[in-house]
Amino acid sequence: MDVSIFAELSMRPAVERATTARAAGWDASRAARVVLSAGTLFVLLVGANIATPLYPMLSERLGFGPLGVSVAFASYVLCLVAVLIVAGHWSDHIGRRAALVVAVVLGLAGVAVCAAAGSLAVLCCGRALHGAAVGLATGASSAAVRELLPGRPAWASRATLLATSGGVALGPVVGGTLAVGPASLIIPFASYAAVLAILLGPLVLVRARPALRPAVDVSRARLLAPRGFGFGARTARGPFWRAAAVGFLSFAVFGFFLSLAPGYFARALGLTSLPAVGALAGLALAAAAAVQLAGRANAARKHAPGESPVVAVGLVLLGVGTLAAGWGAGAGSAVVLVAGIAAAGAGQGMAFRELFDGLVAAISPERHAQAVSALYVVTYLGSAVPVIGVGALAAAIGLAAASMVFTGLCCVAAVALAILCARGRGLARG
Repeated sequence: MDVSIFAELSMRPAVERATTARAAGWDASRAARVVLSAGTLFVLLVGANIATPLYPMLSERLGFGPLGVSVAFASYVLCLVAVLIVAGHWSDHIGRRAALVVAVVLGLAGVAVCAAAGSLAVLCCGRALHGAAVGLATGASSAAVRELLPGRPAWASRATLLATSGGVALGPVVGGTLAVGPASLIIPFASYAAVLAILLGPLVLVRARPALRPAVDVSRARLLAPRGFGFGARTARGPFWRAAAVGFLSFAVFGFFLSLAPGYFARALGLTSLPAVGALAGLALAAAAAVQLAGRANAARKHAPGESPVVAVGLVLLGVGTLAAGWGAGAGSAVVLVAGIAAAGAGQGMAFRELFDGLVAAISPERHAQAVSALYVVTYLGSAVPVIGVGALAAAIGLAAASMVFTGLCCVAAVALAILCARGRGLARG
């Protein structure tokens, strides 16, 4: 590995690190750096979800039921959240490039453990390693893109959202497609490991930019110690908690679609094609990514970021779509199920994009990695805690009944949030 990586990780003085960086390295253009920074998070999130259509086969081979699927999925999310809390700010001090390199190495370790898993516990360990990789990359990637596009915060937030939604959406499709044929539980993991190994090349070769806050007259242990999530300006608190609440709810829905729902939906519709199951699992995230990609720049809007009525409309669409998906699965209606999943994803894309843009506009660049990490702590908890609850409920009353209860509660919560956001917008204007 390039010696400059070790210089960054050791947090050597800025002068020494600059000398090392000049000695060798790829002086990439700004566009290449943006693609590499956002692309690393995208690739890691693809890998985090290639197991989604494989859960039925994994549960059969390793001998676990719906609760085991929930635990395997949640182990990834809980480790991701733990790393966001403990190390979400590390890239400020060791550098964005070094953090992304370590994240990719952790991703390689995680996929290797998953491929060799012979028990639920080992599978959970592999998933946890990949969660650590995504957790470390989340703040580093989003902050790097923000720094590379200083005059375009809306474009920076859009790139982060697309990397997040797009990677999660593509993961199940890739997993289902690669699982067709022999060695269906090995080829997806092996192929993904090869992609990560290739990605390490440009990450190691690119000439690192200086760390935002290097170790100067401050101990390394103090800099890297866990810290509270501060946002700087008091005006950022409202945008943060609105985005966090919507993120928690929407990722609870996405977590269900990516863990327990694929097997249940496949049985309800009589699907046997793994690529089709993967596409169904990733449909909500694909719809969210499409909406985010089609969004106009903030400058062209009549409303300030986060204050658009689109937030309330998106939340209602998220709730109604989630309820329709649950009803469609119970009734065996493919049209209602697919339409409901797509509507839920589109609604999430509308609401979360607006609120995320509002948060980015309200925080200073030096607080970006810290604020985004804090946001995703709350958001990703939505993918873990409710999914474990649904798994436990499914073990007691059956997955079909648990699905109806969960989708109904999500609909009620989404409509309630829509009302609160609309009222908050009205009060802000008054």
